[in-house]
Amino acid sequence: MRLEKRTQTSRLALVLAPIGAVVFTLAVCSLLVLWAGAPLGQTYALLFKGGFGSVFALSETLTRAIPLILTGLAATVAFKARLFNIGAEGQLYAGALAAIAVGGMHGGEGFAVAPWILFPLMVIAAALAGALLLLGPALMKARLGVDEVVTTLLLNFIMLLFVSMMLDGPMKDPTAMGWPQSVALQGDLELSKLVAQTRIHTGLLWAVALSVALWAVMKYSVLGFDIRAMGANAGAAAFAGVPVTRTVVMVALLSGGLAGLAGAIEVAGRTSYVTLDMSPGYGYTGIVIAMLAALNPLGVLAAGVFVAGVLVGADSMSRAVGVPTYIADVVVAASLISVLVGTLLTQYRVVGRKV
Repeated sequence: MRLEKRTQTSRLALVLAPIGAVVFTLAVCSLLVLWAGAPLGQTYALLFKGGFGSVFALSETLTRAIPLILTGLAATVAFKARLFNIGAEGQLYAGALAAIAVGGMHGGEGFAVAPWILFPLMVIAAALAGALLLLGPALMKARLGVDEVVTTLLLNFIMLLFVSMMLDGPMKDPTAMGWPQSVALQGDLELSKLVAQTRIHTGLLWAVALSVALWAVMKYSVLGFDIRAMGANAGAAAFAGVPVTRTVVMVALLSGGLAGLAGAIEVAGRTSYVTLDMSPGYGYTGIVIAMLAALNPLGVLAAGVFVAGVLVGADSMSRAVGVPTYIADVVVAASLISVLVGTLLTQYRVVGRKV
């Protein structure tokens, strides 16, 4: 058996590959559900109901989807240029800290800044913090050939240690009774709710708008062409006149900025302060979402909602039928593998060797 490059890739196959991968994943995970001794139909029904079966469930899913969409977009733009940004988790925390530094770590008698001035400053600071955290590894790759997978991954741990130091030091909330958390964001800077008595906030509108904007940039702008060209073949792109170093810098600013913005929106929309467990791995899950979406910014919206629904629905499913919540992690991981295999098969066909 060997793989043979297809001369033409069907658009229908590219659309059906992620759908088929999800169906295959659910079929494979059914074996784990049966192994746990739970009724298969009821388990999946509860999974769907817990994520999408009511206004409350849908609101929780969409709330969870907001940072996932933003980190998915961060991975999408980076991976499109073959800049493998594994550091969105650290960039998210950098953005969250910057948001608190601007929107919470000031005040005092005679000092006041209008919210309409402070909010955009907070957003810009968060995006810059995330962008600068990725800019170093990106330049090291472009100039020195240093593997960005290693540098961005290690920066996640460095950033978490820095967050821990700040939460136990200058940014510690004196009213938290020793709990390691930052001071709270000013109430005027928090995002408003989209639906009363739920946690869903206007950060969802930001996520949708940024997905559409990034899709337009990637499809219609010169920068988008440069990113696609560099991702296809960096050497050929440079020979054709694409400014590789400048494109790498722009990709780093976009990718890191989106991840940093995810941290700011999570603080302003949901938590109001920074803690070490603020993100349950949003930055890493964003990579899965980008791959599920086949690096399409519009597809990231659907993939983000799907993954968020699985994660939220797993909680109620676990309580009802006794299946471990880790089944959700298996579903997400298996989906990624299935999508990668499905994408491979849209570009290559399996042929048998003649004996």
